[in-house]
Amino acid sequence: MFQRFLNWRTALAVIAIAIVTGTIFYSQYLADKIAREERLKVETWVEAGNFLLNSPQDIDTRLVSAIITNNDDIPIIRVAEEGQKIMEYINLDTTKIKEDPEYLARKLKQFKSQHDPIEYTDTLIGKKDLYYYGDSKLLQEVKYYPLIQLLIVALFIIITVYAITTRNRSVQNQLWAGMAKETAHQLGTPVTSLQGWIAMLKEDPAQEKLAKELAKDVDRLQLVSDRFSKIGSTPVLEQKELLEQINNMVEYIRRRAPGKIQFVVNSNNATHIPVQISAPLFDWVMENLLKNALDAMGEKGKIAVDIKPTQQQVFIDVTDSGKGISAANIGRVFKPGFTTKKRGWGLGLTLSKRIIEQYHKGQLFVKHSEPGKGTTFRIVLNNAK
Repeated sequence: MFQRFLNWRTALAVIAIAIVTGTIFYSQYLADKIAREERLKVETWVEAGNFLLNSPQDIDTRLVSAIITNNDDIPIIRVAEEGQKIMEYINLDTTKIKEDPEYLARKLKQFKSQHDPIEYTDTLIGKKDLYYYGDSKLLQEVKYYPLIQLLIVALFIIITVYAITTRNRSVQNQLWAGMAKETAHQLGTPVTSLQGWIAMLKEDPAQEKLAKELAKDVDRLQLVSDRFSKIGSTPVLEQKELLEQINNMVEYIRRRAPGKIQFVVNSNNATHIPVQISAPLFDWVMENLLKNALDAMGEKGKIAVDIKPTQQQVFIDVTDSGKGISAANIGRVFKPGFTTKKRGWGLGLTLSKRIIEQYHKGQLFVKHSEPGKGTTFRIVLNNAK
């Protein structure tokens, strides 16, 4: 079904390109045809004008006069070949000529670049004049029509792509919200049931240790359910101490990491960094980044969390010494379903980016990565100060 849709899109794109290309070529054909007709019209006008000047008084000149007066759209400048002095001009803005002494010279230069001049030699006196002419308004419109059409088509394509992208993003957001709500709902019933069983186990002194360990796992499930419920709706941001949030999550991951993994948290001498966050969701982002760092390193390595507060923002860099990300995959790490691990759905970084950028109005991106040397993810949050 998707392949068929893709083929239809490709076919429509090819048809659109063919239509635009055909229009451009046809417009160019029309422009060339009009240009040839206008040159012939100017040549006729030149001949008619000189015939009128040199004709005997008893010859009927009505046809010649009509030819001269009918040219009301093609601008022409007559120049004497000797010294290139401007002798005559028609169909030019007389107001600009009076106001701007350089106007005629500029128009003459423009006409010279557009068309070759038409030469006329007066055989009686042996004088040669050059007639330079420009494009009529009709020819200009035909020439510029393809450009205008391309701009309109490009604008239409941009608006269409933007509308489709916005719609797809909206559908995706609704899908995430629906999936998150359903997950939270599905987890709610078994978690509640487990809490009841734990309460019963606690009544038996012999099962107190087991009940305590089970309670930790159920609390963890409750936290997961709470996170999903917050993704399904707009979370409430509260002012929290960032260093405390990060240290708690690093300590949580440290207890579950192999012994040869080194964890370092550098606050750059900062002791108090207040930020507006949803604590459960921010913890989830840090957990995802730290777990990804662990997966990238295996049994040994170093994970460093560098926190740098500024006046307006707080920068959090999570760096690992793992296998790194190839250049081809850096642009795909936040795409839904992308993963290089044998297990997992490839949604952790996608949800993390959504949490930071949509809910916290911050940024999450790959700051740097080099295969074989490691990766740095950067979180940018707004400072609450």
